[in-house]
Amino acid sequence: MTWKQQKYDKMATSKSKGSPSRKLMHGLSSDVQLHIRGVPFSLNRELLAARSEKLAALLKENPEDDLSHLLGDIPTDSETFELVARFCHGFDVSLSPENVIKVLCLAHYLGMTEIKSSNNLAKKACFYFQNNILPSWNKCIKALKSAEIILQQAADLSLVDACAESIITKVLQDPGLLGEPMRNVTTTDDDSENEENAYKPNVRRRLFVLDWKSEDLTLLSIALYEPIIRAMVLREVPLEYVASSLFHYLNKWVFPGAKGEDDDPSPYERNSQREIIEAVERLLPQERGLIPCSLLSQMLRSAIILDADTECKSGLEIRIGKQLDQATVKDLLIPAQGYAKEEQYDTESVKRILKNFYSNYTSKDTSGLVVVAELVDDFLAEVASDIDLKLNTFLSLAELSQAASGGTNRNSDGMYRAIDIYLDKHRYLTDWEREEICRVLDCSKMSPEACEHAAQNEKLPVRVMVQILFSVQLKLKDTVAKRTRGGPNNRLLKLEADDEDARGTSSSEEEMMKAEMEKMGSKVIELEKECDMMRREIQRSNYQHRNQNGKTSMWKEMKRKLGCMTSMHETNCHVKKKKVHPR
Repeated sequence: MTWKQQKYDKMATSKSKGSPSRKLMHGLSSDVQLHIRGVPFSLNRELLAARSEKLAALLKENPEDDLSHLLGDIPTDSETFELVARFCHGFDVSLSPENVIKVLCLAHYLGMTEIKSSNNLAKKACFYFQNNILPSWNKCIKALKSAEIILQQAADLSLVDACAESIITKVLQDPGLLGEPMRNVTTTDDDSENEENAYKPNVRRRLFVLDWKSEDLTLLSIALYEPIIRAMVLREVPLEYVASSLFHYLNKWVFPGAKGEDDDPSPYERNSQREIIEAVERLLPQERGLIPCSLLSQMLRSAIILDADTECKSGLEIRIGKQLDQATVKDLLIPAQGYAKEEQYDTESVKRILKNFYSNYTSKDTSGLVVVAELVDDFLAEVASDIDLKLNTFLSLAELSQAASGGTNRNSDGMYRAIDIYLDKHRYLTDWEREEICRVLDCSKMSPEACEHAAQNEKLPVRVMVQILFSVQLKLKDTVAKRTRGGPNNRLLKLEADDEDARGTSSSEEEMMKAEMEKMGSKVIELEKECDMMRREIQRSNYQHRNQNGKTSMWKEMKRKLGCMTSMHETNCHVKKKKVHPR
């Protein structure tokens, strides 16, 4: 509907001689043509000049009908200009949170102030803004959202600051407006249901309060959101609530699937997401444990995919490193990016995270070191099946874990498992390379079950199997020695400590115990002799089999006694050298 049509409709329904329609009728022959953002307007010259100081000056200096070329920089859209034109022609103006800031900015630009007229649009809009917008949480955010297209003009008039101050004041009174703090709980990879809900903030629902919604702040662009959050931190809003708001913001604008879209983002969306992830990283609190490792890891993956700046990625790695003892293996599985990637996962990033953890670990309690060492073992076991994982990469990660947890009672089963998987997936390794990768394995800290498996593991180098057998021998000898020192009465003493009724143990049970210990002692002596023979045999033959004349080697005899040979196919425990990488 054109403005001329609106004039005639208004005239047809007018009933009083003082109504605005009579003024429109009087000015029908003096219309001015305008085009605002491609939309045509036909307006009355006299009424525009009476309300707007700027338009009055333009009409006086330029009598031609079309002033569009003189209003090319007007800070508004066609819908807002239509509201202003209606006000100039005496129509009622319906203000709302979505248009009041734009109307205020346009009224100021056109000079529709107290200087021009006592009944001016700036005064009307300002009154609405102060009494209807600022007291309301939701309306403040909606008004700010609408101001993003004219942000500079709104900032110059202090409208942005007024809304931001109102929001911050309300959050200081009730931090829960940002969303409830996240629950930083530990989950396992198999517990998918708990993992799905573990780090979601507990959004508080206030029934029958229509002017409340915790996610509203996430509607703002990062240009408005960042300074407001930064001001909240300076005003000492509790950081756990700030972290909750940051989580909401990332979940809405950055994380994959947040908006239900499966397609790759456009270049414009990628740039926007990169800007957001960099800004949020700057806003993240530095306190350890405040933000779950799973969220930090998710942010790091997004930062790598979006090619965020180095400072952003480094900041996330440092934060993960500070609380690595709270992480899971899944948190460290960061896919490698780029066309030239050689490995499936970004192990260099994991190395930096590990170094950050060790350099910041100051506690006298070594339990955190043990937890992280076991985490690295599990991580190595996870990535060991990657055929492109280099030997040096595997060793460097294992050495970091080994050096930091040295002196602790850490079990070596996890490292053995990782080595076993790596050797199984990298059959082309030479004997020297297999021995090199096994040097990070502490055989003395392997469990009996792991030692039993290793004794039959033909992927291991001969030297390592010998070390494991000697370790088993020493443990067994030590156990027998301890029991022998106590004699049969050692069993009785232990039972007495547990239960006074153990004093009545029968003599036949004591004899059985004694016979068992004598049997174990004989086994130790036999193992000592055979291991000594095996060691001399290996040294004399330079780790080669002595079956050239059809004779059975001592090593083969040893394995047969230990039960390591299960088939004729498994009689050769050596892996031949292969120079070509199987692809």
